[in-house]
Amino acid sequence: MSAPLKGRLVFLGTSAGVPTQDRGLPSIALRWGGDLLLFDCGEGTQRQMVIAGVGLGRKVMIFFTHMHGDHVLGLPGLLMTMSLMNRKEKLEIFGPRGLDKFVKSILPSVRLGLTFDLAISEIDGEGKVVGGSGYSVYSDKADHHAESQAYAFVEDPRRGRFDAEKAKSLGVGEGPGRSVLAKGMELELPNGRVVKPSDVLGPPRQGFKMVYTGDTRYCERIVRLSKGADVLIHDSTFDESRGDEAYETYHSTCVDAARAAREANAKKLFLFHISARYRDPSLLCKQAKKYFSNVEVAEDLASFEIR
Repeated sequence: MSAPLKGRLVFLGTSAGVPTQDRGLPSIALRWGGDLLLFDCGEGTQRQMVIAGVGLGRKVMIFFTHMHGDHVLGLPGLLMTMSLMNRKEKLEIFGPRGLDKFVKSILPSVRLGLTFDLAISEIDGEGKVVGGSGYSVYSDKADHHAESQAYAFVEDPRRGRFDAEKAKSLGVGEGPGRSVLAKGMELELPNGRVVKPSDVLGPPRQGFKMVYTGDTRYCERIVRLSKGADVLIHDSTFDESRGDEAYETYHSTCVDAARAAREANAKKLFLFHISARYRDPSLLCKQAKKYFSNVEVAEDLASFEIR
């Protein structure tokens, strides 16, 4: 039997700069319990959400990496859709400086009569951005020519593994008593002895961690933010032969992304923000695999289950 489903990661748009027949503009959805976290919101994001079956949910948070049009211009349409659906719950939006001015300028311009409150938070530098139910989101600066933030979604630490042999030696047989201890509660045995969770549980384990870089060159800040990530979604606009162009435009090659994944000891790398010049992105994957084995090119509407 497979482990219960905790979350679902969906790539809504994976292109760089301009949409193509196969790729929309950058946006990633992470469904975690009843919460929906969107990372960037390029044009067409809301339609991709419909196709992918990503509901809006009660709690929605949007995290913008930077204020370039290909990453933010899906927001007006999404706000309009939410209002037409008569949303009442507050919408939280996070991003770099300039976000507040952008959002407040589009509301009167496109005559959006919102049915819900907006909470806009501008962030700068590194640290915790917000906490949710069983998780937190952190941020650090990326290396892009516009002010840009990368994000890390981090699940709270999980309890340690249950040691059945140790439990047996303490007189805890199979049955509901073990479930009590596994949930972190003390158990009193019939003989009056109290068994503590720490007696039978190993050390806490790291929860699920996902990092999304947005647009960036390779940089040490990204590596540090990505340490031990289960999933790293890294700018991979160019192939290895275009390293100079990548550096000059403040983007990364697929090899830069692989290098970051390797140095961060990440478990899986998704190449993201793919230039429209690559009709067949297998070249990017092939080059990256020379430096990091567990790599895929992110594709629109592809999903990744988190258990």
